[in-house]
Amino acid sequence: MPPRKDSWWDRVERILVGLLGLIAMVVGVVQVVGRYFFPAYAISWAEEVIVYLVVWGVMIIASQLARTDGHVRPDLVLRHLAPGRQRWVEAFNCIVALGFCIGMVWYGANIAYSSWLLDEHSASDFGFPMWIYYTALPTGGLLMGARYVIRLWRYVFHFDAETMTVGHVPEHEMPLGGGNLGGGE
Repeated sequence: MPPRKDSWWDRVERILVGLLGLIAMVVGVVQVVGRYFFPAYAISWAEEVIVYLVVWGVMIIASQLARTDGHVRPDLVLRHLAPGRQRWVEAFNCIVALGFCIGMVWYGANIAYSSWLLDEHSASDFGFPMWIYYTALPTGGLLMGARYVIRLWRYVFHFDAETMTVGHVPEHEMPLGGGNLGGGE
């Protein structure tokens, strides 16, 4: 099987999360080195920034979990259903997940907007604007919601029992180099 090509969306998410993780790691290393070797130059807000970066990374990469069936879903039940029934249980799961994503967007946006109106900043010396941190929640909800809309569309209008049932490894879950995960051939 030829290697799977990632979409531009997948690449952007992975690169962005990788950069956020790299920045968090650099800030952590600088903070530890500063604390032990150059205490006068140690940064007091490193843990705070690391938390912000990791939360943003988690909310962005949650979209990839939605794309690859990595979020909570009833796999144990699905394995015992016929492909036609799996289709509708998966569609229902997408609808429930969309409801959750809409809640994340709605409440997250309200929290971020309230923080912006109040001009809320972190209590540390860094004084980070908290609305930027809180915006991670609606951003993650939007990204996951878009993935669930795509999944729902596929299950309702483009269902293929050969490739979209539980137990089959879809192309979008294959390792980038292809390969045979099923053990056959």
